[in-house]
Amino acid sequence: MMIQSMTGYGKAEAILEGGKLTVEFRSVNGKSADISIKSSLLPKEHEMEIRKRIADRLQRGSIDMFITWEPNVAESAKQINTELALEYYRQIRDFEVAAGMNGAGDGEILPIIMRMPEIIDTRKQDVITADNWPVVSAAIDQALDAICAYRATEGIALHKDVSSRVQNILDLYNEVESHEAERITAVRERITKTAEELSIKLDPERFEQEMIFYLEKLDINEEKVRLRQHCKYFMDTLDGEPFPGKKLGFIIQEMGREINTTGSKANHAAIQQCVVRMKDELEKIREQSMNIL
Repeated sequence: MMIQSMTGYGKAEAILEGGKLTVEFRSVNGKSADISIKSSLLPKEHEMEIRKRIADRLQRGSIDMFITWEPNVAESAKQINTELALEYYRQIRDFEVAAGMNGAGDGEILPIIMRMPEIIDTRKQDVITADNWPVVSAAIDQALDAICAYRATEGIALHKDVSSRVQNILDLYNEVESHEAERITAVRERITKTAEELSIKLDPERFEQEMIFYLEKLDINEEKVRLRQHCKYFMDTLDGEPFPGKKLGFIIQEMGREINTTGSKANHAAIQQCVVRMKDELEKIREQSMNIL
């Protein structure tokens, strides 16, 4: 099962009688399905249906839907209200007769008529109607298919990145293990040297007891076991669930807890360096997982 990104783009077109309708979807990461329809063309009676369709397909993310209309040349031309223009013309001529005026030429009257109210018919026609809705609805589905395909492609890259970083963390912990014997020897030598410098005579039996107690406090075996379990759980969730993004965030928190505890117990420069590198890898995993659906 392959994960999906919340970042995506999809586009489809519908050819209608008067022109071309374009449907576009853009999405980025978000905690829930935050859907914004940025168009006045979509009829209100279809808005709830479309919102549900988007939420069902895209699940989560900050999602913008755009609908744009490109009319044909003939459709985009403004229409002259011929009946009203003729009525204005008759009224002007009747007024001239009644007032005893010399009739103006038609060339003089035409500019006057064209400035009269409502001569240019600007009534807005509905682009999306009951008749063409099936075509528009199909275009919306095609645009959703396109953004889902885009998200799936992005998901492949996300999967490759985060899984490689999880493996890096495991490899770094193996490196931590390689320094453990050296760390124990270094701690023992440091305590012995300090005692010699202070001229303190150590009781061998008491010294061994204190060393055992001290090393138990620095022991990181439990952290190793838990971190490896968390890494396995992370990968199982990544590979086994269709929308694992939210759960991965909680697993990352647990991974971070074990890495931080290892750092607090490190008491060794090389181990501390490994911890810093593990934190860096985990932070990059956290950033990427925020975009996983």
